[in-house]
Amino acid sequence: HPYTYRQSGACMTAEPSSKTVRSGAANATEHETPKEHELPTAVPKSSTGVLLPSEHAPRKGSWRYRVVSSLLLLAMLVGLAYSYPVWKPKLDAFVRPNTASKPKPRPPLVALAVASAESIAQYINCVGTVAAFNNVVVKSRVEGELMEVAFVEGQLVEEGQLLARIDPRPFEAMRDQAKGQLERDQASLSLSKLTYDRMKVLSVRDAASQQEVDESSAMVRQMEATVNVDKASLANAELQLSYTKITAPIRGRVGLRMLDRGNMVKANDIAGIAVITQLQPISVVFAIPQDEIPAVKRRLNEAGSIEVLAYDRSFKELVATGKLTAIDNQVDASTGTLKLKAKFENEKETLFPNQFVNIRLLVKQWEDAIVVPSTAIQRGPEFPFVYVASEEETVDIRKVEIAFSDAGKSVIQTGIAAGERVVVEGTDKLQPGGKVTLPGSKPPTQGKPGEGKPGESKPSESKRDEKKT
Repeated sequence: HPYTYRQSGACMTAEPSSKTVRSGAANATEHETPKEHELPTAVPKSSTGVLLPSEHAPRKGSWRYRVVSSLLLLAMLVGLAYSYPVWKPKLDAFVRPNTASKPKPRPPLVALAVASAESIAQYINCVGTVAAFNNVVVKSRVEGELMEVAFVEGQLVEEGQLLARIDPRPFEAMRDQAKGQLERDQASLSLSKLTYDRMKVLSVRDAASQQEVDESSAMVRQMEATVNVDKASLANAELQLSYTKITAPIRGRVGLRMLDRGNMVKANDIAGIAVITQLQPISVVFAIPQDEIPAVKRRLNEAGSIEVLAYDRSFKELVATGKLTAIDNQVDASTGTLKLKAKFENEKETLFPNQFVNIRLLVKQWEDAIVVPSTAIQRGPEFPFVYVASEEETVDIRKVEIAFSDAGKSVIQTGIAAGERVVVEGTDKLQPGGKVTLPGSKPPTQGKPGEGKPGESKPSESKRDEKKT
């Protein structure tokens, strides 16, 4: 080293070394770094204990300097990592005083429902059309002027009740004419019979020939046939006269009238005078999918009859209750459905022909079935499942087999038991085995930044107590 340090009193002076400065290769050799196998010499000390510089001390850029620096840096990193729980809350409180005091996020809030064992009915839901058993267009059988309309639109009429009357005078004249002709021919018949009787008496006395007797007999039979024709003509005239009074052929409700009084009515007019529809009883025709046919036949064989419920368009109000009466004999190939017909008494007349109603067909009555809300059913890529909540406020996935779902309820065949709790709301962020927050549970208490849990002392206080001890 070019200088030596000496201590004189309170100060230290540097003097040139007595060593001769070498030049060239010798000087370069002197400042070379010691080899790895050479041990460093002890650092010289002064008489007062001050360390004196040595030529073997680590210099900047040497491998010893790099090793020592790396070890110091590593020691600092280990110390920071070890004391992370201590200084991190204080740093957060200093840098972000608002966010440091925020509580930790709570587990997802869920709503639960308890699986119950109930007696529930299984229905097939479909759309039906109301059809009347009898629907009659009232027409006139004779032609004439409409003299009277004896019904009110929308009136409930009985069978045989007078509805309208056509001018009967032409038909009365025809009847009287047929009656007069019958009376004339009956008189001719009586005369023919008397003539025949006389001829038979004269033939016995040989006063009349057999030919005259035969002619008298043929005349009697001819007049008898004429009288029969006259009787038929009279009956037809009376029948035509009766057609002038139009009566209700069935019991039902009459619709709007097609003709008014004073119009000419034609026989068998297409429009007719009015339409009468039978409303009690009435039928509903509906179709079910072909896959449901076995269930319907099974229920029909077991119970003998199947209950059919008719609801309004919104599926909220029960309109009428009936029984299944007929099943079609073939499936519609274009739709894959089978038509069925049900009979309703329709005592309140809530069903009208051509009305659309929602039909519920009872196919099975389940006893002690496991029922959960349909909102608890989750559809996975492979199978349906539900989230089941435990007493530790955790959830688990449970694979289930669904029998059917109806009116917001689902019947579970396998997978869960009665009394288990299933999640019905808040399933978006759930994970198997994850924690959940139940309704009514309190959030965990949070202390101020840098404070521990209740009952624990602050880290600074703990260290202070250790120092005092």
